[in-house]
Amino acid sequence: MRRPISVRVVGPLQWIVYPALLTVLATIVLATPLRLFGIALPEPVFALVLVYAWPMIRPAAIGPVALIVVGLFLDIFWGGPIGLWPLSFLIAYGGMLVSRTFMSGHATVINFVLYVCCVVTVFFVAYVVTALRINNAPSMLALAGQMIPTLLLFPLADWFVQKFDDNDVRFL
Repeated sequence: MRRPISVRVVGPLQWIVYPALLTVLATIVLATPLRLFGIALPEPVFALVLVYAWPMIRPAAIGPVALIVVGLFLDIFWGGPIGLWPLSFLIAYGGMLVSRTFMSGHATVINFVLYVCCVVTVFFVAYVVTALRINNAPSMLALAGQMIPTLLLFPLADWFVQKFDDNDVRFL
């Protein structure tokens, strides 16, 4: 006799709204002017976890809208030009949508390579836009200081994808 498989239905609050709010909260917490042993806290771009994971979970129209809102928050919070982070996020989101078929069902190493490509794309777009805006190349050391902690968020991104992998994500 076959046992029924239970599939948990997950609404947009669980896979879009709550993670976006946690991203904003984590950004605020790590931006506190606290120094440990003379070193400031790292400021990774937590939204890249969402840019990477949302196309894998389910490509939907609300994901890019949420990324625009989170990106605008980052622009205002970090004092950057308005539209820098949303533009970077949407370009990488589009790339992740195109490579979505390569991401699902592969080894973690392949997914890590795609995550690295996502992070590099976002930071490349942000670097180029900033360089064109100020007519000067931004510091590569500062770029690496934000890019490396963002790359270290891959286990969180992988866990986020695995958490919603077997769920029925839909709009209720």
